[in-house]
Amino acid sequence: MTDNGLNVDRIDIRLIDVDGQTLRVGIKHGPKERPPLLLFNGIGANLELAQPFMCALKQTKAIIFDVPGVGGSPLPSLPYRPSTIARLSMRLLEQIGHQQVDVAGVSWGGGLAQQFAHQHSDACRKLVLAATSPGAIMVPGSPSVLWKLATPRRYLDRNFLRRVAPQIYGGAFRNDPELITKHAEAMSGASKMGYLYQLLAMTGWSSLPWLWALKQPTLILVGRDDPIVPPLNGHIMARMMRNARLQTLDDGHLFMVTQPAQTATIIESFLAE
Repeated sequence: MTDNGLNVDRIDIRLIDVDGQTLRVGIKHGPKERPPLLLFNGIGANLELAQPFMCALKQTKAIIFDVPGVGGSPLPSLPYRPSTIARLSMRLLEQIGHQQVDVAGVSWGGGLAQQFAHQHSDACRKLVLAATSPGAIMVPGSPSVLWKLATPRRYLDRNFLRRVAPQIYGGAFRNDPELITKHAEAMSGASKMGYLYQLLAMTGWSSLPWLWALKQPTLILVGRDDPIVPPLNGHIMARMMRNARLQTLDDGHLFMVTQPAQTATIIESFLAE
């Protein structure tokens, strides 16, 4: 499929040096009538895991990159904080010619999305938070589920992923083994040290002190059956934010993976308002 001569069903992947850090960047082309969508992925997730969702966006250019230490982006020399990735993201956008974007974040990436909106408020037009929380101060998921997320084993051992995916992701993963297989095949994931850096980045981080001050129109999406981030977190955030609304999907933590077309339609409708 093309739009104005651009292939909108393909993600162009390139390596870009940003202030000495190589980033593996994926760009899904689209119309230029509004800002592109900058997407922050979940913990340990390489950009291919978001490809079905990105390709389901029909009226939106989208940008994603592997966080340092994940997928094709080399491990940084030192651990980082969310503010570091927000600054790196802004420099990347400037290099590829964008001064303003809409921002979306999934799960762990939802924290980065909130940080970017706070740190670079003028560069963030609208905000989409999917299956995420305000950080360290949150309604936690099941301890047995969180324990399985403490290491990158599910990215390194596909048999382990097949065993635990229904329990940790919930929703459609509970009843469709084929979804688990497809998800596993798209993974290249994080190195052990890269995953540790991601865990350390969010240690003690919380958006609660300034969440109320975010001015961007915000769409909060939650899965009804989310064992990792209980949907109550989304309800709390929606009540705290000055310009947010909440929508619940009848699925689990990875509704952007299991329902890419439906999720893309919801998000594009919000961005087009």
